[in-house]
Amino acid sequence: MKANDLKPGMAVTMDGQLFAVIKTDHVKPGKGPAYVQAKLKNLMTGSHVEKRLGSSDTVDGATLDRRECEYLYDDGTDSVFMDSETFDQFQLDEDTLGENKLYLVPNLKINIQFHDNNPVNIELPGSVEMKVVETPPGIKGATVTNQLKEATLETGLKTRVPPFIEEGEIIKVSTTTGEYQSRA
Repeated sequence: MKANDLKPGMAVTMDGQLFAVIKTDHVKPGKGPAYVQAKLKNLMTGSHVEKRLGSSDTVDGATLDRRECEYLYDDGTDSVFMDSETFDQFQLDEDTLGENKLYLVPNLKINIQFHDNNPVNIELPGSVEMKVVETPPGIKGATVTNQLKEATLETGLKTRVPPFIEEGEIIKVSTTTGEYQSRA
């Protein structure tokens, strides 16, 4: 396929490695030919790399199978998932999950991408509901609307929440930015 056809979420092979396309920008400078600036995630190592591809360059597409799975628990070193159709259980290590691990709560349904029957990447929903385990009490009479306080959630994720949020409440958090969205 042509580099111009790259879209976020696609899988490609380059230099014998499997990559997921995170972001693409089509750039047409004032001088010189147009090119595609692509941010890629190596699905085997978890590292991110930026590649500049000419608009006429070709890349090899890769096929990834998407399966709905359920996050079960963390066993200390790996996270355990279950395939929703076959009920097979498998584990993913921290290197594969990366920052996504902070958004995994038990019984969360997610899509996992497989390449040759090996799990290589997870796709989180747009937001998840998590319990606030630690936050300072709200200040009485605080009327500033954009005032936020620090909160620690059940997975260890730290985010900023409005002053009326108390410990024990369930809140909705964006998985792309990590920001508070609303009460659940």
